[in-house]
Amino acid sequence: MAYPENIFYSKSHEWTKVEGDEAVIGITSFAQEQLGDITFVELPEVGDTLDVGDEMGSIESVKAASELYIPVGGEIIAVNEELEDAPEKVNESPFEGGWLIKVKLSGEPEGLLSASEYEELVASEAH
Repeated sequence: MAYPENIFYSKSHEWTKVEGDEAVIGITSFAQEQLGDITFVELPEVGDTLDVGDEMGSIESVKAASELYIPVGGEIIAVNEELEDAPEKVNESPFEGGWLIKVKLSGEPEGLLSASEYEELVASEAH
């Protein structure tokens, strides 16, 4: 699987697409494949401020529940409300319609992986 090049990745399988001083965040296709069919997504409230690595919610599937960690710091400016009624969008389109939150960045993203670095991480975890 080729991962989009214009996106940063975390070791906990969240992705971050930076657009100016804002970022869109979701989980990677690898993460949603590992989880299986997503049944519920819990997200933070608009207006919450989180630091890098803070828990930003959780995601549940038929197989497991998993915590979500924010890969950048900032204020939550939007949550994908469509996921309340259609959590399967995360499975169907993890990099587009299945996005989770939008953040107004409090600083430059640091310590995130490029697409090729993330592919190496996934390859090592898949074995």
